[in-house]
Amino acid sequence: MNRNNENSSKLNSVFYAQTYHPIQAGSIDGTDILPHDNAVYRALLCSSAGLYDPLGDPNVIGEDPYCTLFVGRLSHSTTEDALRKVMSKYGTVKNLRLVRHIVTGASRGYAFVEYESERDMRRAYERAHHSVIDDSEIIVDYNRQQLMPGWIPRRLGGGLGGKKESGQLRFGGRERPFRAPLRPIPFDDLKRLGIPPPPEGNYMSRFEIPSPPRRKRSYADREDRHSRSHRRSSSREHGYDERRSADAEGGSRKSHRHDRSYYYDEHERRSNSRDHRYDGREDSSRKSRDSQSRRHDRTSTSHDRRSDTRRSSDREHRSHKRDRHESRNLPVSF
Repeated sequence: MNRNNENSSKLNSVFYAQTYHPIQAGSIDGTDILPHDNAVYRALLCSSAGLYDPLGDPNVIGEDPYCTLFVGRLSHSTTEDALRKVMSKYGTVKNLRLVRHIVTGASRGYAFVEYESERDMRRAYERAHHSVIDDSEIIVDYNRQQLMPGWIPRRLGGGLGGKKESGQLRFGGRERPFRAPLRPIPFDDLKRLGIPPPPEGNYMSRFEIPSPPRRKRSYADREDRHSRSHRRSSSREHGYDERRSADAEGGSRKSHRHDRSYYYDEHERRSNSRDHRYDGREDSSRKSRDSQSRRHDRTSTSHDRRSDTRRSSDREHRSHKRDRHESRNLPVSF
C-alpha cells in the first residue's frame, strides 16, 4: 500500500535538467544509459567531438544571455513588429531577432527577445509562456544556447521538446520535464557516462515554474552593489533629515502663527470684555437713572396728592367755619 502511494506521488513529481546530455535528454525519466534513436546518437557524437560552439554564432554577438528569452512555436505569419508589440507588455525590449531561413527568408517559427534588464526578462519568462500570438500558442524559455552547459541544438539531434509525431521527443526542459523515475536508478552507469542523476527527495511539482539561471556576481559587482545600496540608504537618511528639519521649521512657523493668532484673539477678547463691561455699566447707570426718575415721579405724585388733600380739607374747614359764623349771626324770630 505504501509503495503504491509512493508511486502515485512520483507520477506528479518532475525535475529539470541543469546541464545538457543527449542521452539523458532522450529519456523520459533521465535514467537512460544508451541512445534510443539515431538523432540522439548524432547529438552524442557532436557533443563528444566538440563540433558545436554555442558562442560561435555571429548573430548572438552583443546579446546579454541573462536578459534574452527564447520564444518558440510562433506562427510563420508573425512579424517582428507583432512580436515586439506583444513582448513589450512585460518590459522594455532592447533587441529582437526573428530567425528566418537563410535562402527563402521565411520565418522558422522561433525568435530571441532581449530585454533591457534581467527583471523584465524574468517577468516575461513567467507570464508570456503559453500566450497566444496570431492564433498560435507560444512557449517561452531562457536562452539555453548560451546558458546551459553542453547544449546541442535541434538540427544536430539535440534540443528539447518536440512533437510526438516525429518520434524524437526531448525531455528536461520547461515544456517536457523529466518524470520522477519509478525504476531503480543506475547511479554507477550514470556516473560513468557523466550524466547527473535525478535529485531524489528534491523533486518539483508539475505546476511549479522552474527558475532560469541567475547572473553570477563577481567581487567587484558585489562591492559596487554594496556601494550603491549604501548611497541609496545615505540619500534616504539625508532626505529623512531634510524632511524632519523642514517639518520642524514648518512646526515652528506654525507655532509662531499660532502665537500671533492667540495674541490677536486675546486682544480681541479683552477688547470685547471691556466693551461688555462698559455696556454693563452704562446699562446699570441708565437703569438707576430710570429708577430715580420713577421714584421722583412717584414722590412728586404723592406730594401733589397730599397737597390736594390738604387744600380740599382747608376749603372744607373754612366753609364749615363760615357756615357756623353765619348761623351765629342770624336774627332770632319769635
